[in-house]
Amino acid sequence: MSKRVLVVDDEQSIVTLLQYNLEQAGYEVITALDGAAGKQKALEEKPDLIVLDLMLPKMDGIEVCKQLRQEHVQIPIIMLTAKDDEFDKVLGLELGADDYMTKPFSPREVVARAKAILRRTKQPDVKEQEENGLSFEIGEVKVFPEQYEAYFKNEQLELTPKEFELLLYLIENKGRVLTRDQLLQAVWNYDFAGDTRIVDVHISHLREKIEENTKKPLYIKTIRGLGYKMEKPKVQ
Repeated sequence: MSKRVLVVDDEQSIVTLLQYNLEQAGYEVITALDGAAGKQKALEEKPDLIVLDLMLPKMDGIEVCKQLRQEHVQIPIIMLTAKDDEFDKVLGLELGADDYMTKPFSPREVVARAKAILRRTKQPDVKEQEENGLSFEIGEVKVFPEQYEAYFKNEQLELTPKEFELLLYLIENKGRVLTRDQLLQAVWNYDFAGDTRIVDVHISHLREKIEENTKKPLYIKTIRGLGYKMEKPKVQ
């Protein structure tokens, strides 16, 4: 079954261009021309990926992203904008977007990024991964990379794709001190204009989900002046 992509943009020419290129790449495409309709289709159609414009009538892309995440919809989101605005960029990613592209963009690049995000969704089940050693465990946190699932105290965590990738990278490098720049490069795959605030925001989000006391974290430790380190909690 082909993956389904929801394209939300108020410029019909862009919608048509993206729809054509995504369909040529083998995806089924759903479209919406305003934010309210985009959110509704995301909830009803449950696509595998959303390509979401920032400036939209009725409800802007930031608000769409925010409301979907508040309703625990963890569909990956690529945000599009005509503004090369660093504040918008950081805010969009803080609210749960997974990637960000500035117009004008190459349709091929959008397709390439869509493929990269969707590549992980063809996954074996959790039991198969455990049997084959394809899981990571530290304390009461367990991560299944192929399934794109993580658990804390046997309860599945609700993570955005970037939160998951950050947790996976931390657990793969447990015991190592990782700088914010290292985390930025590893998880976001490019230097985010040197703005490491996005790392701190995602670390904060992870702590809210796997720490009993976020002010005294046991798993993700802050190494002052350097970065972060994930370690197994010491037995009290």
